[in-house]
Amino acid sequence: MRRHWALFTTASRYALIGHARNRFAMLLVVVYIPVWIALAYVTIPDRPAPFRLRATGEVLSPPGNHLTQITGALNAVTLIAGFMMFAATFTGGAFDRRLAMAGYPRFHLVLAKLSALTLVCAAIAAYATAAAGFAWSPRQPLMLAAGLFCAALTYGALGVVFGSVLGREVEGMFAILMISILDVALQNPLSSSGSDSAVVRFLPSYGAVQASMSAAFSTASVAQGLAIQLLWLTGAAFAAFLVFRRRTRDALPPARKRRPPDTSGSKADQAVSGERPN
Repeated sequence: MRRHWALFTTASRYALIGHARNRFAMLLVVVYIPVWIALAYVTIPDRPAPFRLRATGEVLSPPGNHLTQITGALNAVTLIAGFMMFAATFTGGAFDRRLAMAGYPRFHLVLAKLSALTLVCAAIAAYATAAAGFAWSPRQPLMLAAGLFCAALTYGALGVVFGSVLGREVEGMFAILMISILDVALQNPLSSSGSDSAVVRFLPSYGAVQASMSAAFSTASVAQGLAIQLLWLTGAAFAAFLVFRRRTRDALPPARKRRPPDTSGSKADQAVSGERPN
């Protein structure tokens, strides 16, 4: 048990150091989240924006700027978590592969990355919840943080997938950016008239959006939204595990089987010389 704990803590330390060295991501966390949420509060009119929440069937009428703050917080946490995990996977892939080929257990590497991702997403979600509730108080702040946390985890797992399968950094950054923007924008009642369409149920952050809006503007249960988001999270995490396993596999060709020595030549020589074979 002590050996397993030492392997896990060592791998976790390397994973956290890799995130800490990403200074641009740290800057996004500290500056981008509160600035984006504050701009949404100041620039968007506070007129009521009625919409129907599909998860509960309620018709909510929050102020437009409050609604945009929630969708902005979701967009910010998904972008940052996706960027951070993509960068960590893309730049650290060769190091992980060398560790795995040297005998480091891949289970401990995956568990360490999952633990680092959980800590990062928890910090981002708590920070975004505090920033969104600076000027007004959400109805269920803890559930709002849970929705943001699940959305960040999902995009963090997607970042691992993109970091493992895409060959260039700009491709992964563009993929995460466009998916997050389209995902959240199509579910914002202020920017999309089809926010209550059946199609949005298949978007990656649908459950988190439903849970976050319900937590921010009502006292209804958010269990259904979180359960839907956990399905997306489970699928993304499983895909991340598969691509990580494939990327850290041993690339050396399998050893060729030894063939038995060919004795046909010696038998032929014995036949020519008239000797009997043994």
